[in-house]
Amino acid sequence: MSGFRAKTLTKPIHKWAKRALPSLSPTEREATEAGEVWWEAELFSGNPDWTKLTDVKAPLLSAREQAFIDGPCQELCALIDDWKINQIDADLPEEVWTFLRENRFFGIIISEKYGGLGFSALAHSEIVRFISTRSVAAAVTVMVPNSLGPGELLHMFGTDAQQDHWMPLLASGEELPAFGLTSNEAGSDASAMIDDGVVEEGIWQGEKVLGIRLNWSKRYITLAPVCTVLGLAFKLRDPDGHLGKGEDIGITCALVPTDLPGVETGRRHIPSATMFLNGPTTGKDVFIPLDHIIGGTDYAGRGWMMLMSALAAGRGISLPSMGCAATAMSAHTSGAYARIRQQFGLPIGKFGGIQEPLGRLAANAYAMDAARRLTCAGLDEGRSLSVISAIMKCHATYRMRDAVNDALDIHSGKAVIDGPSNYLQACYRAVPIGITVEGANIVTRSLIIFGQGAIRAHPHILDEMKALTLEDEAESLDAFDKHFWAHVGHSVKTFFRAFGRAWTGGRIGPAPAAGPVTDIYRQLARWSAAYALTADFAFLTIGGALKRKEMLSARMGDVLSEMYILSAVLKRWEDEGRQKADLPVVRYNAERAFQRIQTAMDEVLVNFPSRWAAGLLRLVTLPGGSARAPDDALTEACSDLLYEPSASRDRIVGPVYGGCTRDGIATLNACFAAVTKAAPLMKKLRSAEQSPDAALKGGIITQVEHDQISHMQALTEQVVAVDDFSPEELAQLYPALKTGRMLTKEAAE
Repeated sequence: MSGFRAKTLTKPIHKWAKRALPSLSPTEREATEAGEVWWEAELFSGNPDWTKLTDVKAPLLSAREQAFIDGPCQELCALIDDWKINQIDADLPEEVWTFLRENRFFGIIISEKYGGLGFSALAHSEIVRFISTRSVAAAVTVMVPNSLGPGELLHMFGTDAQQDHWMPLLASGEELPAFGLTSNEAGSDASAMIDDGVVEEGIWQGEKVLGIRLNWSKRYITLAPVCTVLGLAFKLRDPDGHLGKGEDIGITCALVPTDLPGVETGRRHIPSATMFLNGPTTGKDVFIPLDHIIGGTDYAGRGWMMLMSALAAGRGISLPSMGCAATAMSAHTSGAYARIRQQFGLPIGKFGGIQEPLGRLAANAYAMDAARRLTCAGLDEGRSLSVISAIMKCHATYRMRDAVNDALDIHSGKAVIDGPSNYLQACYRAVPIGITVEGANIVTRSLIIFGQGAIRAHPHILDEMKALTLEDEAESLDAFDKHFWAHVGHSVKTFFRAFGRAWTGGRIGPAPAAGPVTDIYRQLARWSAAYALTADFAFLTIGGALKRKEMLSARMGDVLSEMYILSAVLKRWEDEGRQKADLPVVRYNAERAFQRIQTAMDEVLVNFPSRWAAGLLRLVTLPGGSARAPDDALTEACSDLLYEPSASRDRIVGPVYGGCTRDGIATLNACFAAVTKAAPLMKKLRSAEQSPDAALKGGIITQVEHDQISHMQALTEQVVAVDDFSPEELAQLYPALKTGRMLTKEAAE
């Protein structure tokens, strides 16, 4: 039957599909096949099996990992003066560099057998997140050697000899790594790089050996100004055929000691006034032996696959951790400040205009930390999550921007004036860094999340594409026939699932028994089916041109991202024991996600090239339904979770550095505690319509209570105050003022 079917029905479809479906270049194939799919594949299936989510083991730190955060991480943060780093020294102090080396901060992911810490992905993420709440510059310095870089690549692909030699040196900080990928000509499009290496004979340590002659020019390379070994991505050529792989071998990754002749480190970049070490690196006629190729000659030309695989871990941990830290700090400080700061005789947190951004902050902090933890759980299962890591990098940094903007709106003038007590300015400056690096978000959102996710996560598309590339026509037709008709069966089931769930308002979707959030699972299953059906129609009607429909792809990527993040919210609520007090942020995230999904799906169909397909999909999936943004009562409930001290507030914010005498966080925290403690006393004063002094004289309050109020008021004045500077201090920050005009009365005199 299948042979007859293949010859009569499938053959013309096979011929059409070769023209219609997107073809994959060798580089695209490597990128697509790097990593693996996980929960996103269930969402893409149209019928998620919720047990696969609920069965994921809740991520937990080991006792050793928690002790490291409670010990060395706390000590590191206490050593740091972030204002001084960014405004005066333009670098971490030497004592901090020494502390990082001595405590193996550069070896978080390196096995204990090589002298590293050998920590889990969760611990790696928690460490970066915690340090980020104190200093972005310090966090980036720790983050880079442990994410995309020589350490990660050696761990995944290095030969035994390479690991034995380099890993102990990297773990101890004796060798400090950087990784050179971005060049002047090629950013997100690494295939366009012109940095090259040629296989030839040369002199290495006094002997003639076969090696590579390198020439490169890279920029935006973090730690380049101080690195001792550079991980380098370049295009390798072998004109004389020494390696037996042809002349153009392709993108390759190798280790280059930076003390070799021809290696030059350029002048420093300043990334958005954040003083981690970053700069260009160039090499001219630099010679290295072949055994410096990471993984050896077997991995020559496989650099793009290696980078995509390494990114799956590093991209899922590094910038999402920094983004979650900024979001948590925005929520933590804004909730406290909204309780402390008064206008018109009331704390500003009681005004609806403040409650709106404060409610968003609570929801964003809860959701993104939930997604971060779920991602780490997958990574700690040994998975290489390429699509999910792209979702995390993109949306953790986008939501970081939203959160910091909301925090600045709430703090108003307090957040505008620079100085050591401005705890938001460093986060604000770091926002464009997170959004831009490790692949610009526009590319990630427009091309990678849906473009790569559709091929990898769909149950049949990749198999069909592989079948079409088989050279033997009969074999290709046979394989395509098998996968195509399985695809048809899947699409028919998805069609009726999408129709039934949409027209019943999501009431018949599959869901676990999850108490008050069961309906959220059902609604998520409804949109999963609608999404899967729309993706199938996109492949059917747009085919290979889908790669060029970037705005459609971006919206489809947004839907997949919202479904993943909301899944993580549900998973977190379950893992934390179904905390009733946290239900407002769970419900807020669900309502906002469904409203965004509905809007994105509607916009996809408005712009769908095939109008008949758009009409059918609209009829089946009902994207113009009734989903609405969270109402005011729910927003206020979320806002209150940050406004009042509680276990919910602690869960939403998570662990953050408590500050020290050099910055405003410690004062803010002390004032928040004092204000909440004094709340009954202040209520008593308002009822009596008395000032503290008058209330003391009238016997309404005691001297101890009066002192408590005075202490609170003094702290409030410190929190509300902003930094100012003398002419001498300004001259230290801005040396040009030594000879320029000092715009103060004292200077004029």
